[in-house]
Amino acid sequence: MSIITIGIDLAKNVFAVHGVDHNGKPVLLRPKVPRAELLSLISQVPPCLIGMEACSGAHHWARLFRPFGHTVKLIAPKFVTPYRMSGKRGKNDAADAAAICEAVTRPNMRFVPVKEEHQQIVLTLHRTRQGFVEERPALYNRLRGLISEFGIVLPQKVVCLRREIGAHLEDLPGYSNRCIGDLLAHADRLDALIADYDRAIAQAAREDARSKCLMQLPGIGPTTASALLASLGDGHEFGNGRQVAAWIGLVPGQYSSGGKSRLGRITKAGDRYLRSLLVMGARAILAGLGDKQDRFSRWARSLVERRGYWRAVVAIAAKNARLAWAVLKYGEDFRLHAAVA
Repeated sequence: MSIITIGIDLAKNVFAVHGVDHNGKPVLLRPKVPRAELLSLISQVPPCLIGMEACSGAHHWARLFRPFGHTVKLIAPKFVTPYRMSGKRGKNDAADAAAICEAVTRPNMRFVPVKEEHQQIVLTLHRTRQGFVEERPALYNRLRGLISEFGIVLPQKVVCLRREIGAHLEDLPGYSNRCIGDLLAHADRLDALIADYDRAIAQAAREDARSKCLMQLPGIGPTTASALLASLGDGHEFGNGRQVAAWIGLVPGQYSSGGKSRLGRITKAGDRYLRSLLVMGARAILAGLGDKQDRFSRWARSLVERRGYWRAVVAIAAKNARLAWAVLKYGEDFRLHAAVA
């Protein structure tokens, strides 16, 4: 078999595999491949191009396929949909595998960088911590709604809520007192878990030389540096810093036609978590400007005056994304201090 391209539709237990030759003719059609047999099947195929959707487990399979000489590329699922076979109606695993096989060969297709195991280990810390962070306000909102059913309305600020709720616990009837107490205890446990994960992420950032370089950028602390390093790797998947800013979603969307350029709001594409970290770092920069007169501070201050606060925040976040890419790709060859001076 002269297979040059394979598309694999990933799943939990049963996979669909579609392979084509130099003429685009299907030569490997396996609509149902058990999970235990997938690696054996791919190991028997001569080195070729393999495409998969960037979903759960995709990075794991990519790392397994590479030692056999295959070139593995991951595609965002939304970019595969237009390539689903037009001659067929409906959606099934075999059609998805054929669409992936077609999409991976397109010259202008954008791919997702394959993450190494150590990157996913760090990202596991971030994802778990972020889950606890998102759970905490939901818990306090639930608590506030429950006590309001008994006529107890407290301030929205968490510090004020925790300070004043103790005086009202005895006023709660029956099992409601126990429920509120359990919610408060769970909130304390979440606070402790988040603090533990913050320390673990900070330690991981301090132990990596590249993270230390990233933390020299204004507005980038251990959490942001660790997330950038785990997400971008060495940065070689991107041609320049602007591509990184666009990948994170910090560039304006274009609505241009007839020779007229129209720019709208930022696209908000890519990783929302990474984008929020960069935006929070940019806000911290503006909050700490004071009377600083270095080049970067003067630029940020004039940007706020010319374009407004939020546009300045996005511009600083995008600048940090571009600088972070340069630091990761060029390392010591990139003059960091000159770039932010």
